[in-house]
Amino acid sequence: MGPVVDPVPTRDTRPGAADVVIVGGGIIGVSAALFLARSGVSVVLCEKGYIAGEQSSRNWGWVRRMGRDPRELPLIVEALKLWPQMEELVGEDVGFRRTGILYLCEDDSDIPHHEDWLKRAGNYALDTRLIEGKALSALMPGATRSFRAALHTPSDGRAEPQKAAPAIARAAQRAGARILAPCAVRSIETEGGRISGVVTEQGVIRTSTVIVAGGAWSSRLCGSLGLRLPQLTVRASVMRTGPVEGGPDGAAWGKDFAYRKRLDGGYTLADGTLNFHHISPNSFRYFRDFLPMLSQEWRMVRLRAGLDFFTGPFGLSPSVEPGQSVYERHRTLDPAPVTARLDLVRKKMEEMFPVLKGVPIEQRWAGFIDATPDAVPVISPVKSLPGLVIATGFSGHGFGIGPAAGQLAANLATGDTPIVDPTPFRYERFIDGTKPRPTTGV
Repeated sequence: MGPVVDPVPTRDTRPGAADVVIVGGGIIGVSAALFLARSGVSVVLCEKGYIAGEQSSRNWGWVRRMGRDPRELPLIVEALKLWPQMEELVGEDVGFRRTGILYLCEDDSDIPHHEDWLKRAGNYALDTRLIEGKALSALMPGATRSFRAALHTPSDGRAEPQKAAPAIARAAQRAGARILAPCAVRSIETEGGRISGVVTEQGVIRTSTVIVAGGAWSSRLCGSLGLRLPQLTVRASVMRTGPVEGGPDGAAWGKDFAYRKRLDGGYTLADGTLNFHHISPNSFRYFRDFLPMLSQEWRMVRLRAGLDFFTGPFGLSPSVEPGQSVYERHRTLDPAPVTARLDLVRKKMEEMFPVLKGVPIEQRWAGFIDATPDAVPVISPVKSLPGLVIATGFSGHGFGIGPAAGQLAANLATGDTPIVDPTPFRYERFIDGTKPRPTTGV
């Protein structure tokens, strides 16, 4: 079972029409809804399950610029302007704190990779530095071992995934957005070669503009429109501890673990290196697209095969009841965590920080991260289908960038001046022969 997410009241009723319909109630979708509603646009958000039920509540909670693909850096700069204003913007504390993030170097061989990122980031690196010795030790109080060095960004931070998207959704409602949940969008309708409406389980909503922000489901929904959107998923496992005093305040990524301090005084812990990909028909369909990523990340992905290939949510023939869509059958993706890996993470963390010994593990969960072949999201109108905007494929980087990505999607839906140049996020790069160039992983 996934983490407990703050509730969002869903008393809104389906209208017959709206200026914009958003598919998906994660942090991207609710942020787009907020910015659209604040600009006076009539907007309806449809979520098949509950707000932030999937990866938007299951991620690590990092808000980082460090280590991002250079194509994402202008957008995360905008996001890092929004996060400090979030409490004022939505009227609630979502836990954002600038506590810094560390990428730990086990030995000298890890350093050139981080030096290369600093060069590629250029002026966007801002306060990111390689640190070592006492400066590094001071950021890991109580640690029993030292590291050769670390890439450190003091201005990066953390927020609470179980609070953020629901708070933004409630603010969007107060601004005039309608949120329908649970309410699956079964299909998107077209007329005269452009968007004309959506068919939901509650009925049709007429609209000229749809934003698909469906996370792992986006490729399936776009495929029903005849659009090729290469997207695969990996399963990542996470756990949280009870409150503890005396540990590090920020967040760090290492070879065998990743951690970040929570607002409740506990820690979110995860494996820093290993995810699992469940083989589906799309694994073969998009195999060539993902070859560059696979060659780069093969040590960090394990393959799993099973009956899901046939009857799972992304299988050949998903299991559904009569009169039901796959989106209603699978309202919330809730995969089982890989407990053996989490047990190893706990062991490593207790060895590293003895203060964590005996601290209870309050919960374990997993989520499916949606990834693109270059690990860069699609935030883009679709030239061949006017009125459709896609905002998906955030490849595990979506939470921190989410508010700005939602704002960019809103800009593109209304034709307003985009907050950043959207060219790097264009959909057509996956169908016009552009070769994927991943510079970072999932």
